[in-house]
Amino acid sequence: MTRLTINKIILPIITFIIFLGIWEMVIIIGHYQPVLLPGPALVGKSIWTFIVTGEIFQHLAISLWRFVAGFVVALLVAIPLGFLLGRNRWLYNAIEPLFQLIRPISPIAWAPFVVLWFGIGSLPAIAIIFIAAFFPIVFNTIKGVRDIEPQYLKIAANLNLTGWSLYRNILFPGAFKQIMAGIHMAVGTSWIFLVSGEMIGAQSGLGFLIVDART
Repeated sequence: MTRLTINKIILPIITFIIFLGIWEMVIIIGHYQPVLLPGPALVGKSIWTFIVTGEIFQHLAISLWRFVAGFVVALLVAIPLGFLLGRNRWLYNAIEPLFQLIRPISPIAWAPFVVLWFGIGSLPAIAIIFIAAFFPIVFNTIKGVRDIEPQYLKIAANLNLTGWSLYRNILFPGAFKQIMAGIHMAVGTSWIFLVSGEMIGAQSGLGFLIVDART
């Protein structure tokens, strides 16, 4: 058995088994009821039941649809706004304090408000995904635009590049790396808050399924 096999396969399996053992020990020592902290065997049985019945795939499809909807809206709003704020220092200085005030608030903290505004259903979860994805994308886009080398902008000015030509040839390629970094960051946080949002403001999806399985 090679060292690579041990590091890539054996050690993760051992770690997972230890994790399951600690999980079960915590339940036994703490005398937790299944409704508060179900054991690994009960969780595994529930997951298998959902797979066999196909219920988990129905809820997964709904969650994926909500994720895509919220994330696409965030992209369509955050990237153009990021370019605008990155190019316009005055506008950025006017809006930046509001962004810094709202940004630290966890997206899930908006759940009571979005449920109040949109009611129970898909819209609250989509709104929470939008909030979770918006700030990483918009701030990384702003940084990407501002990090473009000044000589490229001078070349664009000498070539009389304006409007769409400027964005297509200079701004977007120059900011692309930072935009992708923001998107990468937003994907992870959005998925986490999607499940959390469905636990509160939805009657379908993976988050709802987790809560419903406990009752």
